[in-house]
Amino acid sequence: MHKIYIDEGEFDFIYQIPIIIYSSLISGAINTIIKYFALTESLVLEFKNQIIIKKFDIITKNIHRKIKSRFILFFVISFLILLFFMYYITCFCGVYINTQIHLIKDSVISFALSLIYPFGLFLIPGIFRICSLNSKDKNHECLYRFSMLIEYFVA
Repeated sequence: MHKIYIDEGEFDFIYQIPIIIYSSLISGAINTIIKYFALTESLVLEFKNQIIIKKFDIITKNIHRKIKSRFILFFVISFLILLFFMYYITCFCGVYINTQIHLIKDSVISFALSLIYPFGLFLIPGIFRICSLNSKDKNHECLYRFSMLIEYFVA
């Protein structure tokens, strides 16, 4: 707020870059937590790999209960977070009326960045995989494993 006051309402993009990066990192961390509750791939694979037929009904009910509780928890947490942010932004814009344009600009830039940076993050492992598959040397397996390692940390 003080920086906007000093700049007399001008939008200073260079000053906003670290703030945009911090908000992207925080939203990435929150996204990872939400993905844990929303994605049920591990539970479905556990069900798919079940060999013992005698315990099939018990395991099916257990996995169904886990998936149902994860989905309920996901929707409740997402709804509460959305309500909190809606209330916060409404109060912020009500108190600081002259900063609404800055808030809209920052929101658009952060949204555009969140749409663009996954391309870069997922392009890096792909480049290493293409290099490893086109390599005629012995290091192709090493490059492939390195791309898998990068993909594990990115995704």
